[in-house]
Amino acid sequence: MKKSTLAAVGLAAALGLAACSDQTQQSMANDADNAAADANATMREAGSDVDAAFESAERSTENAADATGRALERAGDATANAADRAADATGNALVSAGNTIRD
Repeated sequence: MKKSTLAAVGLAAALGLAACSDQTQQSMANDADNAAADANATMREAGSDVDAAFESAERSTENAADATGRALERAGDATANAADRAADATGNALVSAGNTIRD
């Protein structure tokens, strides 16, 4: 082959590779942008999921605290009622004992 033909073929190959390289670079840049966008979307969704989990845990904790408060209130009421009945029974027993002594 002549040197000029070889140079022309080499120049054409180099230009083809250069053009291909730009396309490849653009494609890689687009892929990187898409991957970054996907990663950002995934992180936002993960953040939303974590927020939702904390809100659910907070509601559960509040519900448990409310239930505990109601149970303690019922227990306090029951204790107060039992103490009232015991006081009444003691008072009645003392009145009965006093009546027995007096008679």
